[in-house]
Amino acid sequence: MDRVRQVVVILAAVVCAYGTLVGLGLLGTRVEESSGGALAADATLLAPAGPAFSIWSVIYVGLAAYTVWQALPPAASAGRARATGWLAAASMVLNAGWLLVTQQGWIWVSVAVIFTLLVVLGVLMKRLQQVPTRGRAEAVVVDATFGLYLGWVTVATCANVTAALVDSGVDPGPPVADLAAVAVLTLVAAVGVLLARALGGRLSVAAAMTWGLAWIAVGRVADEPRSISTAVAAILAAAVVLLATVAARRRGAGTPHGHGEDRVMTGPTAPPNHAS
Repeated sequence: MDRVRQVVVILAAVVCAYGTLVGLGLLGTRVEESSGGALAADATLLAPAGPAFSIWSVIYVGLAAYTVWQALPPAASAGRARATGWLAAASMVLNAGWLLVTQQGWIWVSVAVIFTLLVVLGVLMKRLQQVPTRGRAEAVVVDATFGLYLGWVTVATCANVTAALVDSGVDPGPPVADLAAVAVLTLVAAVGVLLARALGGRLSVAAAMTWGLAWIAVGRVADEPRSISTAVAAILAAAVVLLATVAARRRGAGTPHGHGEDRVMTGPTAPPNHAS
């Protein structure tokens, strides 16, 4: 089953690569132009400005590195590979699935896909809390990659839902739309606090969320639709997530397990095995 899992992850990475080429417009329509423009940077108050999506370059490099790492013989029966392999494969297939359904204009189906992706990544990161890493390189390839992935998808999920609502005709206009955007950003901040506490203050999760929220603020100041209240709420939400993460790391520093991303196993004891 370890070998099967390794092959499935590799195949999932190929599917993910194909979906990415479609989303980039090389084999299909660019994401911002798909679904009738509902996912464009100027489509809703919660759409991040265009440069925000450059974070995918880092995530994709990390996923490629993870695919190689888990395929190596030493990782075949490693506790962390067993704990994350199937979920990592599912996340890559869901990523490609999201890109493909948006090509068809199925905006509400894309909401269901991204919610599922969010849950998968949340479970994966929680599993990483239970198995210490064997080195800094592994921490970067596994923990940092999926931490960034989870943080970005958390913000993207709210943007996706908003895009679906607006595309369906739910657009009350100012000031109601501004108040609704502030309410959603408050919810994002609350989710960020929950993730910080549940995952021991993962810096990668906070960094990705802060990145996305900051670019929402930039978009509302520099692009249409303009909304100072939304921009301010996005910055405050980013600050709350960062502060909650720092606080969680300080609490974790006093526990036997320490921080999630800093838990490096240096002794000879093998990590606990998970069912493959």
